Amino acid sequence: MAHFDRPDGQVAESVIVGPDGSADVGLIFSRQVAHVSLDGRVEVLATMPLPADGGVHTPGGGSASVTGIERTKDGTVYFLYSAGDKHLTGLWKLPPGGRPTRISALPAMSFANGLARDEHTGDFYITDSTQGKVWQVRPHGGTATVWADGPVLSPTHFFGANGVKVHNGAVWVSNIDRGTILRIPLTGKGTAGKPQIKASGLDSVDDFAFTGRGDQLLAALNLPSKVVLITPGRPDHTVLDQSDGLQNTTSVAVDKDTVYVTSGALTTGGDANLLTAHLHRRRGQAAGAFGLAHNQLPRPARSQGAH
Repeated sequence: MAHFDRPDGQVAESVIVGPDGSADVGLIFSRQVAHVSLDGRVEVLATMPLPADGGVHTPGGGSASVTGIERTKDGTVYFLYSAGDKHLTGLWKLPPGGRPTRISALPAMSFANGLARDEHTGDFYITDSTQGKVWQVRPHGGTATVWADGPVLSPTHFFGANGVKVHNGAVWVSNIDRGTILRIPLTGKGTAGKPQIKASGLDSVDDFAFTGRGDQLLAALNLPSKVVLITPGRPDHTVLDQSDGLQNTTSVAVDKDTVYVTSGALTTGGDANLLTAHLHRRRGQAAGAFGLAHNQLPRPARSQGAH
């Protein structure tokens, strides 16, 4: 669907789909929020300022980063920015045609990574990959509070809590170091229940998205450059990989029967892109079983220097 300027730092990290099928994308190292039209045009909506130190004190790599992204029905985009700076790190709001403003601060040593919004309450949930926490922010911003933490969210050597979604009465979180996806129930009071491991053995699992069939989901595996289909009670199944144009898969979004996948090309240095695939029922499988139609996936032309 689109190619990004990887040499200029446009590492594709997150994607959210608009009502017309266009997409908004967070680009890490260029510190940008971009809009991708249906014909593949990339329009930069905002570029975040560098802190005074250039971002070298940003945890998790020393580079100021735009990461998770969300969108409300009025077209307002919300996104995360981590810069190792108490004046910049946190949750930001970008109204249509407007300028970004921070609505909730996070500690300077947080790497705010995944962002999800509860459609029922309007609350935001933010994963903190370096501190192993999930922060909660109320619909209109304000003080962020720790909603969940503990060993299952913490890193083992680099990043812990990463992707996040609100689904089926719970907040679901991936842990990239531990290779797990957790379900953390939302109690009647809105507090965090006991975490449950729902999937494991997922090499460098990043973001994920539900297919619309119960708890079935698609997970982006970053270093293997794969998307895997995870169906409760069935073996995991790889549905997209490097042969389909994936390079360091970072994010997945599902809009009806279309799957959007971002590739950051962070370690490959190749083609940072946004791909689409068609989600369909496979004949001969039980109802609710899904696969991805590889033959309907646009094959991107490789940029110069791509591996």
